[in-house]
Amino acid sequence: MKVAMTKTPVREQDPRVRRRNFDEVSLGYSLQEAMQEANRCLQCKKPMCVTGCPVNVQIPRFIAALKEGEVEKALQIIRETNNLPAVCGRVCPQEEQCEKRCILARKGESVAIGRLERFAADYFMDAEASQENPAETNGKKVAVVGGGPAGLTAAADLAKLGYEVTVFEAFHELGGVLVYGIPEFRLPKALVKKEIEKLKALGVKFETDVIIGKTILIDELFENGYQAVFIGSGAGLPKFMGIPGENLNGVYSANEYLTRINLMKAYDFPHSHTPVKKGKRIAVVGGGNVAMDAARCALRLGADEVHIVYRRSEAEMPARREEVHHAREEGILFDILTNPVEIIGEDGWVKGLKCVRMELGEPDQSGRRRPVERKGSEFVMDMDIVIMALGTSPNPLIKSTTPGLETTGWGGIVVREETGETSKDGVYAGGDAVTGAATVILAMGAGKKAARAIHEKLSK
Repeated sequence: MKVAMTKTPVREQDPRVRRRNFDEVSLGYSLQEAMQEANRCLQCKKPMCVTGCPVNVQIPRFIAALKEGEVEKALQIIRETNNLPAVCGRVCPQEEQCEKRCILARKGESVAIGRLERFAADYFMDAEASQENPAETNGKKVAVVGGGPAGLTAAADLAKLGYEVTVFEAFHELGGVLVYGIPEFRLPKALVKKEIEKLKALGVKFETDVIIGKTILIDELFENGYQAVFIGSGAGLPKFMGIPGENLNGVYSANEYLTRINLMKAYDFPHSHTPVKKGKRIAVVGGGNVAMDAARCALRLGADEVHIVYRRSEAEMPARREEVHHAREEGILFDILTNPVEIIGEDGWVKGLKCVRMELGEPDQSGRRRPVERKGSEFVMDMDIVIMALGTSPNPLIKSTTPGLETTGWGGIVVREETGETSKDGVYAGGDAVTGAATVILAMGAGKKAARAIHEKLSK
């Protein structure tokens, strides 16, 4: 049978419509479309796609089930190693992981593994929650710091092994970056809540509005009977450029901007309690997924013009190609090889963004060509909001209140790569708190690794 060399297309909202609403962009596959795409899988004897998945989903097995229309079986196979399939099917960079290893990608397009994972998860989203049952308890308690992807994954794996797990979350909502960072049009929050309900059904307990290092210390968790602690607190401290004018009103970190919109629902103000300034001309500085998310949110809030300002070329942008494509479709403007040098203000508010043109020089330590300023290229863009999407680092609170916890110069927790063990006995860590801002699936992989290590230690 001849295999199609291109993916089965997925239905999406029209860009002219979606640029003014927060509804999900991708509409996903129907059963017929999913089975059609599943038929493209070659069922390789040595599936490289599995080795490309940080949580080792058995991809050919679940796709084989979908090929026969056995959706429930497919989901069961996915859930053997992935507790958040509806999330991963939407936000994982599959093109750089499992799909990149697909044999079909050598001559055409890979199997749409992410779309198939999403389909399987969505198909049974409502019915499946009641099927989870708590494992028989082993009487041992483990604390998980942070209710984001790393923490939720570690909690689920440990609960399935019989541990009494409590997740401590600083925010009033669970989900971490899934609820405060990723917009509704990429990841509906109702899906995140349903995935978390499945963890509750496993017996995981959750305590919100608890700031570890302030409400309670790591050492006090051990005093309260916890035999191990996993730190998955993420990286929520925003970075700035250090240029003049960053303290003006109308300058946001992407972290604050997206948290106001996604977690606090500022797009629905005054029905929600948290406002956000809705500008007409907005610049987002940066080229990653967070920059795309901020820019696309700004457009949906009613901006006339939204610019991505990035100092390298588009080829160097770390954002997913799909996100860049969607942003362009929606009318986001790209000012590449452009670097801000000053934010100009008037009466305390942003009025403009002074920039210089750049050109690419020799490669730097990252392997990317270093941007070099073109002399005499200075110009000013009229703007009333500037959003800095330059990355984040871990909050220093846990570091400063936990004696014996070794961290790097930039604040990341130092761990043994193969286990997630920190320098403090009984304490493990993973995700962005260790690596700095990365992907959801890598954080989940770190949570699984640490859960295995905790189980091995506590089982002795």
